[in-house]
Amino acid sequence: MKKFLFFLFATSIAVAQTNTEVYLFELNNSKGNWTVGNGKNISNNPGYDSQPYFYSKNAVIFSSTRNKQTDIAEYNLKTGSIKFINSTPNGGEYSPQRIPKSKDISAVRLDTDGLQRFYKYNYKTGKSTEIIADLKVAYPMWYDKNTAINVVIVGDDLDLIVSELKLKRNTTIQKKVGRSLHKVPNTTFISYINKEKEQWEVTMFNPKSGERRKIIETVGQKEDVCWLPDGTLLIAVGNTIMKFNPVIDKNWSVFHTFPKTKFKNISRILVNSKGTQLALVSD
Repeated sequence: MKKFLFFLFATSIAVAQTNTEVYLFELNNSKGNWTVGNGKNISNNPGYDSQPYFYSKNAVIFSSTRNKQTDIAEYNLKTGSIKFINSTPNGGEYSPQRIPKSKDISAVRLDTDGLQRFYKYNYKTGKSTEIIADLKVAYPMWYDKNTAINVVIVGDDLDLIVSELKLKRNTTIQKKVGRSLHKVPNTTFISYINKEKEQWEVTMFNPKSGERRKIIETVGQKEDVCWLPDGTLLIAVGNTIMKFNPVIDKNWSVFHTFPKTKFKNISRILVNSKGTQLALVSD
């Protein structure tokens, strides 16, 4: 089973989604009515391109195939150019994110010898240093500059673990979780995918108080979600993005449907902090 979990993280990324691309769309909100338009392929690269993250108002970072390995790429929204932050021999980077209160970037590095760890990369030099020792982090999220919320491979499960970096303390919150971690807008909660039951659920967790709440069941066994600034939850389902606002909605409804000829299987989705841009990944 341990081999299967390694396969789940490494092979499902590098093989099952061999030719994925990162797309960027404009979002507009008129009195609560959202529209999606002006999409473009910002990776435009053979192989695996995924896991976009809004580094700044002018840049999106993502994992991108280069020379048969995966490095951290940065797309400049003003110029349309791409540069690479790092070049790691015998390893590949996944889930790049900006570290709070810093220009540096964190990423999961999967080495060719099987070692999988969470690293910090200097934004200017690309030099890396280990952030958390002895945890096989698969999918991380920064809560603040001293706290990382991580989905970690532990035995036969993917566990949700809170890592308090200064204290070097790791606390397990739940077993059997999914890969999608996000802050819930205008709250102190984060959301994650709870896979304890056959029907998966989106769950809220407050790292400060320990409080947990179910938000809603996912659509089938889909796990790629994100939040709009107004507190509306989005989930990717095939070529459609569904929406659910916990305050006013009882069920999921359609947010936007893309042409099947272009987008058959949307996976990662992310909205910038102002709600003006949507990044997504598709085969």
